[in-house]
Amino acid sequence: MTVRILPLPETAPPVPDRGFGALSTDKGNLPLDSVDVHASITGLAAGIDVVQGFRNPFDTPLEATYIFPLPDRAAVTALRMEAADRVIEGELKERGQARQDYDTAIAAGQRAAIAEEDRPDVFTMRVGNILPGERVTIRLTLHQPLPHESASSATFRFPLVVAPRYIPGAPLGGDRAGSGVADDTHAVPDASRISPPVLLPGFPNPVRLAVTVDIDPAGLPLTQVRSALHVVAEEGDGDRTTLRLQPGERLDRDFILRLDFAPQESAALTLIPDESGEEGTFSLTVLPSGEARPSPRDVVLVLDRSGSMHGWKMVAARRAAARIVDTLRIEDRFAVLSFDTVTERPRDLGTGLADGTDRNRFRAVEHLASLGARGGTEMLAPLDEGCRLLADSTRDRVLVLITDGQVGNEDQFLAHLEPRLRNVRVHTVGIDQAVNAGFLNRLAAIGGGRCELVESEDRLDEAMEHIHHRITAPIATGLTLHADGLAIASGTVAPARLGALFPGVPLVIAGRFSGTPSGSLSVRGTASDGTPWEQHASGVVAKDAAATSIWARAHLRDLEDRYTIGGPEDLEQRIVATSLRFGVLCRFTAFVAVDSRVSTDGGTPHQVVQPVEMPQGWGAPMAAPRVAHAAFMADEDPADFLDARPAGGPPMPAAPGGPPPMVERAVPPSYGAPRPGAGRPRARPKAPSRPVPEQTRGVPGLTGFQQELTNVLDRLRQVPEARDERVHHLLRDLLPVLGSVVLRMEEHGLDTTFLAALCEDLRRMEPSADEATINAHWTRALQVLADFTGAPQPRRPFWKRPN
Repeated sequence: MTVRILPLPETAPPVPDRGFGALSTDKGNLPLDSVDVHASITGLAAGIDVVQGFRNPFDTPLEATYIFPLPDRAAVTALRMEAADRVIEGELKERGQARQDYDTAIAAGQRAAIAEEDRPDVFTMRVGNILPGERVTIRLTLHQPLPHESASSATFRFPLVVAPRYIPGAPLGGDRAGSGVADDTHAVPDASRISPPVLLPGFPNPVRLAVTVDIDPAGLPLTQVRSALHVVAEEGDGDRTTLRLQPGERLDRDFILRLDFAPQESAALTLIPDESGEEGTFSLTVLPSGEARPSPRDVVLVLDRSGSMHGWKMVAARRAAARIVDTLRIEDRFAVLSFDTVTERPRDLGTGLADGTDRNRFRAVEHLASLGARGGTEMLAPLDEGCRLLADSTRDRVLVLITDGQVGNEDQFLAHLEPRLRNVRVHTVGIDQAVNAGFLNRLAAIGGGRCELVESEDRLDEAMEHIHHRITAPIATGLTLHADGLAIASGTVAPARLGALFPGVPLVIAGRFSGTPSGSLSVRGTASDGTPWEQHASGVVAKDAAATSIWARAHLRDLEDRYTIGGPEDLEQRIVATSLRFGVLCRFTAFVAVDSRVSTDGGTPHQVVQPVEMPQGWGAPMAAPRVAHAAFMADEDPADFLDARPAGGPPMPAAPGGPPPMVERAVPPSYGAPRPGAGRPRARPKAPSRPVPEQTRGVPGLTGFQQELTNVLDRLRQVPEARDERVHHLLRDLLPVLGSVVLRMEEHGLDTTFLAALCEDLRRMEPSADEATINAHWTRALQVLADFTGAPQPRRPFWKRPN
């Protein structure tokens, strides 16, 4: 079989290893020296081996920490450490126990390695007691499905870099949870675990990257393969094809292969029994059939215009939003919300939903054309506003988020939005060459929609064709699964929410069964014309060692999301038990490998955190993480900023910070924080030193909100006494934070009377108002904040005191 290998748009040759900041030594200067990825694609699943090579260039034992990405749908099923002709197989353990075993081994002078999951697509590897000049390799084994983009296309995506993420919230006191450069905050308690340092521009390629992909269509009619990086094809035996990445590529963007097949239309049910024969895993693929009847829609577009979206990403995001607006009909209603630190709307379209008339669509597109990248990524407020607008249950409700997804407080979003997204379909469009696909897939899943990834502007047209089909009326809604002769194990179906079936988009459902591998499954729902809809498939027994691991990963992801939004008390134990039973890593477990032989005297090894590449297309690293929100606040190209780093330390990344929307329950305490009896204890945030107003003392959880607004008040008091400056800071600094605080206080049942009134007045404030009006708003805002926080009024300088 001959398969065409086509490059995806906007590929470029490797960048030469020279430029400002280039460094080199005879031994090398970073512990990670190689990453080898070997994937074997069989049909619509892939088995992957990832080998990381660590070398100690120092004269003392080394502990290397590497924060790295893996595909968010991949199941990590094994870890192996190889050093000094010794092979140590890793064990999957409860996360606290694994950490304790690792720390004990390092203190005893033994080699050890531990792999932990911090996000569905962000992991931390620690390898300790590497001897001087010694090389240790870590092999991870993964299994992942190939997500369908359409009925005739599937994607193999392997991320290669963790991009800087926007970290909101007030910094926490005490020890950090990890070794990254960002402070842990109320909103992101494990920010230091997902924020690796970033290499200087021009640094010589520090890591040898090799990627090999073997493709076996397994009977599927494969027609062509498209690659996002430079690959060389080699013909294999029979229908097999091998692709190899050309040498010299850097770990600075996603590796993507798109596999195109001849279109097929059917439903297929595969039954894979366990070795015991008593249980097994099923996988049902439902391919769409039939036409959808258009119905009136309410569509809200939420567009990210933050600083990380600069360059081609902003152009692609504007085009994507404009294309969606152009597809609206006159019977549709819509709103466009663009956000950075504040949320903006097109002029003259009001604060509600506008009719899809030519005039309104023109004004929306005109607004989109004027947008540039700037500011922070305050995403929660516009998403919440979008949910508020989509309140009419008689219409088809759709929310589309266009973003690179580079935020650290994903769990906060899911916990807050899940109850508001019921009966609202959410589609996400991820635009980046190192996109946060884990977050965008999770958000689309709880909204019963789909995620589309766009890695180049030229790829946008194909992506938008898919999106156009998905925001139209679905073929069937209210889907449910029904078994005939197959005993499905209760609570094992993944995804837990089947959502809807869209034209051209296959639906894959997996789960566990007991007893004999026979029978059939039906998916039933309601067609767009209100009639019953059903598709049926009879089971076919097959052997697929990866199927159970892939199901377990999807099931664990569903359980973790339930934990995030609040589940039963025993849910953590269920997650750990499921992870250990099926041997699949999750956020409550970890793989640990300990060499029984003692290699060092047990002293504290030299610790190095591996810096990562700045994602391709991003600007240069920014000044420092504590003021890093400035990287997202300026209209200038981030490449114009100079790099700064502490003496003797790695360069600081464009670690995004910003105004602090705090939700203490947003991230489960077990995620990224030491478990009881393991690691260093985390200090709780300190209460504000200012006196608390009498009427608010003793209210649970209130001090966090007071500290949050105290920070804003301190910034406002430093603003020059100029009308334009006050307008800018009232609307850009105070309003988004105040709105978030009011929303979260109401969730906790706290009194927001005065804060909510101030928030509403600021929303109605006209930026063009005269100076006296603006000053009145300013004075009132400072007074309300001071009353709420208990902050004393500043002493006015003597030359400004009234006579």
